[in-house]
Amino acid sequence: MSDWQQFKGAKYLSLETFKRDGMGVPTPVWFAESDGTFYIYSLADSWKVKRIRNNPRVRIALCDMRGNLKGEWIEAKARIVDAEEAEIGQQLLDKKYGWQKKIANFLSGLRSNKRAVIAIRID
Repeated sequence: MSDWQQFKGAKYLSLETFKRDGMGVPTPVWFAESDGTFYIYSLADSWKVKRIRNNPRVRIALCDMRGNLKGEWIEAKARIVDAEEAEIGQQLLDKKYGWQKKIANFLSGLRSNKRAVIAIRID
């Protein structure tokens, strides 16, 4: 089984991004997967997006909604995607999370929050 296949059917993954001093910052996130690429979204000005722009090295692991790990860390690379790929990522997330994602989209639209979509690939 490929490393990414262990995430099939899971609802959350912990995304660990790294500060300039090398300290890891784990965050539980929703994700959708397509052909071994994981898509997540975040506020465009969030610290995790800033850390990924500075350093594409990340680690991912299965977790619950509170971030409690349910699997081992796996090394990966992350990148902020362009608008075209972001639309694909958002569609995958919308399909996977249904009404919950629709509510998040609505609330984000009310606040005019700009979002970034992040693509993650296992090394």
